[in-house]
Amino acid sequence: MRKRMVLGLTLTGLLLAFISCTAQQKEAEPDDKPNLILNGSFEQGSGSNPEGWRPDTWSGEGQFAWVKDGRSGKCVRIISTQGGDISWRQTVSVKPGTEYRLSAWIRTENVVPGSAKGALLNIHDIQPVQTPAVSGTQDWTPVECTFNSGGNDSIQLNCLFGGWGYATGTAWYDDLRLEEIGPTPIVSKTVNAKVTVDAAKTSEPISPYIYGQFIEHLGQCIYGGIWAEMLEDRKFFYPVPAESPSWTTTGEGARVLSASPWKPLGPKANIVMSKENSYVGEHSVQIQLAGPGVPGGIYQDGLWLQKGKEYSGRVILAGDSSATPVQVNLVWGKGSAQKATFRIDHLSGTFAKYSFTLGSGGTTKDARLEILSQGHGILRIGAVSLMPADNIRGFRRDTLELLKDLNSPIYRWPGGNFVSGYDWKDGIGDPDKRPTRKNPAWTGLEYNDMGIHEFMDFCALIKTEPYITVNTGLGSVEMSAEEIEYCNGSPDTPMGKLRVSNGRVEPWGCKFWAVGNEMYGNWQLGNMPLAEYVKKHKAVVAAMRKVDPTIRPVAVGAVGEWSRTMMAQCADDMTEISEHFYCQSKADISAHVAQIVNEIRRIAQAHREYRAQLDSLKGKNIRIAMDEWNYWYGKHIFGENGTRYFVKDGLGIAAGLHEFFRNSDIYLMANYAQTVNVIGCIKTTPTHAAMETTGLALQLYRQRYGVTPVEVVNPNPPLDVVAAWSANRRAITLGIVNPTYDRVLLSLELSGASMEAQARIWRINGQSPYDYNDPEEQPKVTILEGKVTVDRPMEIRPLSIQVVEIPVR
Repeated sequence: MRKRMVLGLTLTGLLLAFISCTAQQKEAEPDDKPNLILNGSFEQGSGSNPEGWRPDTWSGEGQFAWVKDGRSGKCVRIISTQGGDISWRQTVSVKPGTEYRLSAWIRTENVVPGSAKGALLNIHDIQPVQTPAVSGTQDWTPVECTFNSGGNDSIQLNCLFGGWGYATGTAWYDDLRLEEIGPTPIVSKTVNAKVTVDAAKTSEPISPYIYGQFIEHLGQCIYGGIWAEMLEDRKFFYPVPAESPSWTTTGEGARVLSASPWKPLGPKANIVMSKENSYVGEHSVQIQLAGPGVPGGIYQDGLWLQKGKEYSGRVILAGDSSATPVQVNLVWGKGSAQKATFRIDHLSGTFAKYSFTLGSGGTTKDARLEILSQGHGILRIGAVSLMPADNIRGFRRDTLELLKDLNSPIYRWPGGNFVSGYDWKDGIGDPDKRPTRKNPAWTGLEYNDMGIHEFMDFCALIKTEPYITVNTGLGSVEMSAEEIEYCNGSPDTPMGKLRVSNGRVEPWGCKFWAVGNEMYGNWQLGNMPLAEYVKKHKAVVAAMRKVDPTIRPVAVGAVGEWSRTMMAQCADDMTEISEHFYCQSKADISAHVAQIVNEIRRIAQAHREYRAQLDSLKGKNIRIAMDEWNYWYGKHIFGENGTRYFVKDGLGIAAGLHEFFRNSDIYLMANYAQTVNVIGCIKTTPTHAAMETTGLALQLYRQRYGVTPVEVVNPNPPLDVVAAWSANRRAITLGIVNPTYDRVLLSLELSGASMEAQARIWRINGQSPYDYNDPEEQPKVTILEGKVTVDRPMEIRPLSIQVVEIPVR
């Protein structure tokens, strides 16, 4: 997964808005619609800060002030003598796909725009949205614009001075209003269309691996999504207590753990991080207890609990015998009875594990786990864990159920950029003794709680196949060979013996191995010139095949010189080649959908050309593993890169599957990136999980679409139609994506088989292209099943995906 620059993410809504802006010369009429801006008149605040607003300097310099020079009271002012691109800003919640009016009054004195615009308002997330700029010396001037929020559920609005360049002078801003106009008006018509399907003209069967998935140790994909652990920094990587805020927020809105989430109970000075005989890592928590009646310990808050649910955990403790009794409290309220307690009466100087199960008597999003004692002497804490008691071998039950619905046949793991700085040996052995490290490629911490054994358990639980990426970035040739031996070697090999010592006797026999990740990119740890990487790839594959000659190594590819060179020089050192792509958002729904299709077609065409041009490929069938593909845009709502997806994105993923089907001869695998939270098709909160619109599309085709493509003549773009025989050849299945607002009456002409009149249909559609599913709400978008008559025109609803199963004779 390639890292995006901030600019790329701020362009999320670049073309999402239809904008109308005016500078008025008379005061607007009063409007009784609610103002969505907090303190838009700037009358509330304290000290030098207006409530709800903060200054921001993009570049240059200037002075910010909250002053009494407003139209009828206070306002904000910006002065720049040297030139600045600066603003007062506020983030406001909005509804996706909704029209809004933004208005304000601006006064200027000697404002010289230079190469910039002057004094104006703009929406940072949808940068074409801006009011006309005011410059020179002007009395209070009303400005206004209307826009569509597109896929955004919040926006950052700026009282902007400068704007894409430096301005000088003074500007005042007052009486800002943001009003909802209403949902985007939709113009829909009924159109007739016809497709012809020839069931006798078949092509290469669709590989089941086209429905693959990809999970990476990034954001809340593993921790906070798939893995059931509820505590952050459970092995005390950060010193306790924190000297700075535990959480910071990225510019895209994701919360990132930056210091210890553990807080002191009792005197702060009595807690130290002891490096002597630490349990895991470089230090453990040590508490000097003050004596009877004075509690001492630590706690972590912000935990989500559900009433009547049980939670299981363990704590690793050591200390003086006088430090007992130790209490582990699960607290869900303020009253003394609103907690459950586990009591430990015996301690020793050697760390020991104490397991517990506690029930919650309430539902809350701010519970806490306390570890404390009122004894005296030393209490040491090595590690702590807390999970819902219904977890399945450490995995979240609700997430696993949705993963089973996806029924993906193969999962790529553990990265992604992450893998180029990952040592797989950190993830084996006793989980409580595995080191916590900074994520080498992303933000936050890597707890190493989910390593090879847990990943293989995960694959067994959801009945999928493992596809493991080895580290060809900072990793060595020996590291990759040892990893193969650990997974696939017999119990009497060196790494096989290590595997046995960690509880697994029989080898797993992993077949597919990704040899590195995106090594062409300067964002990749260990990135090197192509000529050098060719040598490393060959050395790694040779060492891997020496351990297990049956593996299928997947080379790093990137259409262009990189893929061409890899296939010219390493064709004997791969069985497949990887490609990646991501698309951002487009305002036009058909164009938004088409960009996914176009990328899949573009990459397939490039590889067809390689096959025709490269002698190294003659007699070989090196197919593409598109092991990262998706949309990637929007705010990070579900942790780092945890963007939300809408109906329009589901349409694009379904149309993307169609293009994979059309190129079934050249695509062996496609891994949707990523499965949970991180640009994921499943989204979670700490207590709930939901299938996104993109996940519904993947689920529908995996469960209901056929396996052998047949010829379709469809002169009706952007309506997208594909067809395939079912596995048992008793039915023809149609896949239909309608990315328009039109109601389509679709006639079907079938040759090569005789169809029954009655068919089954499964449909996904929304009322708006910006409908979405949220884990904390009832789903707005689902898969609906019904019946349809196919010997007369079928109704294809606007903004819909459908799979039709037609019995044939």
